Amino acid sequence: MLAAQPDAAPDASVDEEAAVRRRLWAAAAHLAATGHGLAATRDGGTVLLLPLADGDTAAGLARRTAVHLGAAVHEPVTVGASAPLHPLPAADAAPAAYTEARRCLDALRLLGRSGQGAAAEDFGFLGLLLAGPRDISGFVRRTIGPVLDYDRRRGTELVRTLDAYYAAGSSPARTKDTLHVHVNTVAQRLDRVARLLGDDWQSPARTLEIQLALRLHRLADALTG
Repeated sequence: MLAAQPDAAPDASVDEEAAVRRRLWAAAAHLAATGHGLAATRDGGTVLLLPLADGDTAAGLARRTAVHLGAAVHEPVTVGASAPLHPLPAADAAPAAYTEARRCLDALRLLGRSGQGAAAEDFGFLGLLLAGPRDISGFVRRTIGPVLDYDRRRGTELVRTLDAYYAAGSSPARTKDTLHVHVNTVAQRLDRVARLLGDDWQSPARTLEIQLALRLHRLADALTG
């Protein structure tokens, strides 16, 4: 489900804003008709229910829809998307999906990203606050999934090393004391983490997300173990 809102110029008159909303509705209705979806008006914007192609994501669909509607309306259009709904949602699921899509739309505007499209997965750990129900497992997979997979396939201890590394204040020397390994082993494991997660894995924003994902992963293990 997608929530779309036009971003008319600040000095636009009431009549101009109404004209933009009419153009948005016409463009959304056409998109729904040609894309085998549904469209409706709500809260001064439009709501779309569109199918996802194989391999597509809610975030990708939101971005393309923002571009498409913006070009059709000749004004920026901000689009928020809910998580995919499988199968076609029952009537009682629609309000929750719209709420999630609208939260993503509002978050884009608050972050100064009007005219763009996004789903909760685009907001990192903030997406946990936007999504409903909370997609905790999805957040963990998106954040540290490559490390979890590597440990599972190779029998390595990258996750344990990351836990120890953060607990030691990001000090390799203290990490090696916790793990009882050589400091070169710690360096090699962290180098592997960088290759799996990207060179920016130690940036402040990524560090926060990775630590949160590690804690959620530990909690999930404790609850299922």
